[in-house]
Amino acid sequence: MILNLRVPLVAVGLFVSATVLAGRPNVVFVISDDQGYGDLGCTGNPIIKTPNIDRLASQSSGLSDYHVAPTCSPTRCSLLTGHWTNRTGVWHTIMGRSMLRENEVTVGQMFTDAGYETGMFGKWHLGDNYPYRPEDRGFTEVYRHGGGGIGQTPDLWDNAYFDGSYFHNGEIVAAKGFCTDVFFDQANEFIRNCAKADKPFFAYISTNAPHKPLHCPPEYMDMYPDQSDNIAAFYGMITNVDDNVGKTRKLIEELGVADDTIFVFTTDNGTASGAKVYNAGMKAGKGSPYEGGHRVPFFLHWPAGGITKQHDVPQLTHAVDIVPTLLEMTGVKKPEQVKFDGVSIAALLDPTQDVDWPLRLVISDSQRVRDPIKWRSSAVMMQKYRLVNRKELYDVAADPGQKRNIASDHPEIVAKMRQFYEQWWAELKPTFSQTTEIYLGHPDHPVVRLTAHDWIQNVYPPWHQGSIRAADRKRPDSGRLVHEGHWAVKVIRDGKYQVSLRRWPAESGAAINAALPAGDDVPGATTPFRATPGQAITATQAVLRIDAEDLQRKPVAQDAAEVSFVTNLKKGSHQLAPVFEISEGELGAYYVVVTFLE
Repeated sequence: MILNLRVPLVAVGLFVSATVLAGRPNVVFVISDDQGYGDLGCTGNPIIKTPNIDRLASQSSGLSDYHVAPTCSPTRCSLLTGHWTNRTGVWHTIMGRSMLRENEVTVGQMFTDAGYETGMFGKWHLGDNYPYRPEDRGFTEVYRHGGGGIGQTPDLWDNAYFDGSYFHNGEIVAAKGFCTDVFFDQANEFIRNCAKADKPFFAYISTNAPHKPLHCPPEYMDMYPDQSDNIAAFYGMITNVDDNVGKTRKLIEELGVADDTIFVFTTDNGTASGAKVYNAGMKAGKGSPYEGGHRVPFFLHWPAGGITKQHDVPQLTHAVDIVPTLLEMTGVKKPEQVKFDGVSIAALLDPTQDVDWPLRLVISDSQRVRDPIKWRSSAVMMQKYRLVNRKELYDVAADPGQKRNIASDHPEIVAKMRQFYEQWWAELKPTFSQTTEIYLGHPDHPVVRLTAHDWIQNVYPPWHQGSIRAADRKRPDSGRLVHEGHWAVKVIRDGKYQVSLRRWPAESGAAINAALPAGDDVPGATTPFRATPGQAITATQAVLRIDAEDLQRKPVAQDAAEVSFVTNLKKGSHQLAPVFEISEGELGAYYVVVTFLE
């Protein structure tokens, strides 16, 4: 919900005419992970080395009051749909709450429908099964890792930031080198092929760096000898992203398509590691409702559109504005059934326009719970004011560090901002019960790989492979282990299904009751998830539990890698929660493969 956001058509005339003259501009959209506003040289950081992004900023319109969600999946859903995070079903990064609802239309789909080649490279984090994968959401070329980061539970087993394996259009492929380099190399090949074929393209390059664990090529860490290992790795990962931004910009120049390519660099939330070094005067970082949690950099360069010099946009903007802006700049039509929560800010990005931008209110919140809680970790924004957690009001123009709560001095402003939130919440609340369900039995995805990352429960599931290796188990007060999580699934067609329970993923080849040695380390400041020794669970029975009913039970044979059940499933919604019985009680099967048989 946005108030009074109508911009006169005359204000966007430059972009309409530019689109007609230039044909269909290409788009290269780069977004890094956990890099904050202050983690760039061009925003004042005195230590970090980011010459290529600094150069981009000097040639771009930049949003200096641009806001996202305080964590990754929620930002990405808004950025790709133009909708509020909580409207899309994505208000967490795990627990089945990171999957983008199937009724949402992504910018990838919009550009594909308009005749563009569309590529997604790196981090998706909006679902790993049908219908939530990027290839299901309009992207025609996909090269990605699983889950929210390399080495997380949905990712391929034992992956680390070097020499990993990835999903390329649904197939598993091995790669050599550091992950960021791999993702940019794949994107550059896509760009090269499109340019040579004279096809317009949309390249979404989404790095998992500099998200933890902090792994980095040694030569980049060596650039920061006076910093702690953690900061040297964090900054080194960012400098590596910066080098790749420079290589991609050089490539599009060599290909002769730079003039009519919209090039964007931004990040997904506040800094995860850099706040203690430099945070541009803001309070807090990733996950916080304060400014440092959700105000991030955004630079857009487009020569054919007249955007070639540094131009600051001080007006309040939000991730929900990006899709309508790109549609206007490129001339791609909005689907008739889609109504954006954001608006085009093309006029603001135009350095020749003096726009009388009306008052607006926007919201950023960080739920990170199974179901949204009203006012939880929230920031209502209106021009220079920030209403945090319903009670705290700050004037960030006078108090950028948000040190002085002025709520008692401005009750009328607090009331206005609370009223906006109340209306926003009332509109979105009915959608919260629309659980995103993983499809079983769909012809396009007959074999479904489920992981504990997506268990719906009230405590954190084992979302990374370190927890899987450690046989992570949440013990209730009674002391007896009870599995309380489930996968929300939608059976698409009646039929016979095979449900195979695993303690280790199929690609590991490991037996259910096997212990695994620690995996190899990689360069960086922290150890990879695979360095945790894999504990044996000594399972005795496997139980097929659906809709809170134990349907079948089988013993776990010695050296068995999986226990499979065949069962008939009826079309509709179900809760799937298979378990292994162990000496302490029951442990949810971390990995389950469901195959439609007939």
